[in-house]
Amino acid sequence: MRAHPMAGDSFIAVALLLTDLLFFVAAAETPEVPMPPWYVVLPLDIAMVAPLVFRRKATLWSAYLLLLIGIPHSALELGAASAFAMMISIYSVLVYVGRKQGLLYLLATVVVSGLQLWIDTPEDVWILAIIALFSTALCWTLGEFAGARRAYHEEVEARLHLLETERDQATRIAVGEERGRIARELHDVVAHAVSVMVVQADGASYAVDGNPEMAKRALQTISETGRGALAELRRLLDVLRSDGDDEPRVPQPDASALTDLADRIRQAGVPVTLAIGPEALAGLPAGVSLGVYRIVQESLTNTLKHAGQGAQAEVVVRREADVIDVKVSDDGAGRAKQLVPVATKVAAHPAPPRKLTVPGGNGLIGMRERANVFGGTLEVGPAPGGGWQVHARLPVRLAT
Repeated sequence: MRAHPMAGDSFIAVALLLTDLLFFVAAAETPEVPMPPWYVVLPLDIAMVAPLVFRRKATLWSAYLLLLIGIPHSALELGAASAFAMMISIYSVLVYVGRKQGLLYLLATVVVSGLQLWIDTPEDVWILAIIALFSTALCWTLGEFAGARRAYHEEVEARLHLLETERDQATRIAVGEERGRIARELHDVVAHAVSVMVVQADGASYAVDGNPEMAKRALQTISETGRGALAELRRLLDVLRSDGDDEPRVPQPDASALTDLADRIRQAGVPVTLAIGPEALAGLPAGVSLGVYRIVQESLTNTLKHAGQGAQAEVVVRREADVIDVKVSDDGAGRAKQLVPVATKVAAHPAPPRKLTVPGGNGLIGMRERANVFGGTLEVGPAPGGGWQVHARLPVRLAT
């Protein structure tokens, strides 16, 4: 009935109609009780209960129509449908429209019912008045309770929607800040590449006559550096950068600084095993090398923060053709066992990045964005043997 409210209201209307029709059949068999003909009773009974079907969608129209039709229905004494319909209408107006309209409708109902009792003046008028009074009070109380509960649920839903909006805004802000930081780092990489090209071009111009072989090597270096810079610039166009950032620029580390990073983490109290495959870091583009360093740095920082006392970490960096594979894992001592599993995959380039909501802090969002910028993949979650694991795969050759 909650999923299909009109079906429930239709059931109530049919039940009241059948009650009145049974009353009509029973009264027709009693000659002492005069009743109108069936072609008068049946349409009036149907008209008496039909507006109940629409009491939620058109509450006021339904309520006042029931009040109007209830006058001849009660005057002809065709059954109790009019009384029950009035009680349901009082409840409906109070719940679905409001207390002010409910009071006005209650006043109209009391006036109409009082006039009918004063005109008819039945012998048991006081008993009927007391029953009507208690019935009205009961319907009003139920309406107040249901209305308060409905308002409470609407308030809870509004607050949940607000919290979801704030969470999405916080995620977008974190992503924007991380992309701005990546943009600054890529700017430094591209500036370095352009500087190398300028120096090599100057050297080639001096050596082109006296040492053609040296000039040839310089031109080859310019070509390779220019292609790498072009790829970095294309990546940079996809990154939202914040203007007016006055943070000081500092030289950025690369993958060759992983040994120093591991030493600092060891000094902080977490034993780190660093395994770098042969020629794994040779020829890495500056942006990819920086991304490898930052992913390892964030992963070890999370181990230091959350793995607890006695935790050990392992960093494995190896080269697989044109892909650099980075895996950082720990044994999950301490708080790491209580972490909620988090797993996120970044779509491979050149597919456009999808909007993902990543549970956890901004560190995970930053690692995801780095992998996305370079067209790689990132997986974060529990390690197969226990503990926590970060697994990133970044293409070595950027698309040009």
